Amino acid sequence: MDTKNLIPLLAMPFLMLAVELGAILISLPVQASGITAFEDPSSLENPVIFIAILLGFTLFLLILIKFNLRKMIAAVIGLSIFFTFAYIFAALVYAGMGATDASTLIILVLSVLATLLLYKYPEWYVIDTLGVLIGAGVASIFGVSLEVLPVVILLLLLAIYDAISVYKTKHMITLAEGVIDLKTPILFVIPKKRDYSFIRDGIGKLQGEAAPEGGERGAFIIGMGDLIMPAILVVSANVYLKGAKLGGVINLPALGAILGSVAGLVVLLHFVMSGKPQAGLPPINGGTILGLLAGWALIGFA
Repeated sequence: MDTKNLIPLLAMPFLMLAVELGAILISLPVQASGITAFEDPSSLENPVIFIAILLGFTLFLLILIKFNLRKMIAAVIGLSIFFTFAYIFAALVYAGMGATDASTLIILVLSVLATLLLYKYPEWYVIDTLGVLIGAGVASIFGVSLEVLPVVILLLLLAIYDAISVYKTKHMITLAEGVIDLKTPILFVIPKKRDYSFIRDGIGKLQGEAAPEGGERGAFIIGMGDLIMPAILVVSANVYLKGAKLGGVINLPALGAILGSVAGLVVLLHFVMSGKPQAGLPPINGGTILGLLAGWALIGFA
C-alpha cells in the first residue's frame, strides 16, 4: 500500500475514536436533559422498531432515487439532518439552561445554522467536523436509551442487513451512489490528496469506475452509520454496566468495545483496498461486540 492511500485510511480510526469518545462526553448532558429515543431501555422490541424505521426510510429514499426526484431527496435528508441537530443541541442546551424560551431559540438558531453550513458549503472538512458532532450526538441519545442486550441484538441485525444490502440485493450501493451524486453531507469523506475538494471533485461511482474527470477517485468515504452503530454500544456499556471508570470517564466494557470497533475497522479497511464496495457493519459491529465481551469479562460480567 502506498503512502497516498495509507495516510487517509489511518484517518478513519481517528474519526471513529472521535465519534465514540464524543458520544461518551455528550451522553452526560443527554442524561441530564432527559432526552431519550425509547421509553423502556430494556425492551427487546426496540431493535425491531429501529430496524423497521430504517427499512422504511431506506425504501422511501430508493423510490425517490428511482424516479430521479433529486430536490425531494435533498429536502428529506436536509430535514432529517436539521431535526438531528435539534435533538443534539437540545440535549446540550437544556442540560445547561433548562427548557426555557431562550434555550429553545438558541437550539433553533444553532440547528438552522449547522444545517445551512452543511448544504451551502459541503466541503469535506465541514462534512467531517459536523459529522463527528452528528455521530456522537445520535450515538449518545440511542446509547442512553438502550441497555446493552438490545444494542447487541440491534448491531447483529444491522450487520446481517448490511451484508445482504451490499453483497446480494446491492440496494445500499444504489442508495449510496444517489446520495453521492447529490453531494449530500451524510458520509465521512477522507481526501487522498491535499488539493481535493468535495464540492468540485465529488467522489465518483462506487462500482469501481473512475471519477468523472477520468482519474482515480480523490477520496475514500465511510457511512456515518458505520461509526454511529458501534458508538451506541460504547455509550450503552458505559451507562448501564458496572465497574470502576478509568479516569472517572469510561469503564472497561466500554473501552473494550472501542478497541474492538477499531480492530473491526482495520479488518474492513483491508478489504476496502480491493476497490469494491464493502459492507462495513459486519466486521465493525462484530469487533465491537467481541471487545465489549472481553472488557466485561475482565470485571467478572458484573
